[in-house]
Amino acid sequence: MASATGFRTFLPMLIVSGAAYFGQLHLSQNFAWLGTAPALIMLSVAASAEILAYYIPVLDNLLDALSTPAALIAGTIVSAAVMSDVPPMVKWTAAVVAGGGIAGLTRGVIGIARAHSTVATAGLGNPIISTAELVGAVLIVVLAFVAPVVAIALVILFLLMVIRLARRLLRRARPSEHRT
Repeated sequence: MASATGFRTFLPMLIVSGAAYFGQLHLSQNFAWLGTAPALIMLSVAASAEILAYYIPVLDNLLDALSTPAALIAGTIVSAAVMSDVPPMVKWTAAVVAGGGIAGLTRGVIGIARAHSTVATAGLGNPIISTAELVGAVLIVVLAFVAPVVAIALVILFLLMVIRLARRLLRRARPSEHRT
């Protein structure tokens, strides 16, 4: 679920909040607030605003810059919230490293993709990326509930694609450095 916060910061938290509120997900005691009506309302407003804002040119790139730290925090919170029977040291280490780390990596890759899209299409391709982010966030969270192994496989596939893309970009950058 933490990787989904890299696509959309508030939507995965909203889904987790709704699942907890309706008794479908048990949260860690310190995160019971996430399953309350006020949290559900607040996250509904925040998720709606975030989704709409990503379809506004220029604002989408600004949100990418601002949402990176928020994705790290949201990934950490979502991870910690669902780890209920884990010792605190293990819980917080895993939440920060795995949850926050994967959320930050996902957000960073999406930000780079949007920046390239903005340059290549003058921003006209960004709604496609926004829609893919939205679908990715919902898909990963829903799969985390109904088919966790598939969700993990999807995240691993995404990471492998990122590594492959990074290697390709590094190979392209090296020859241009020697020309100067």
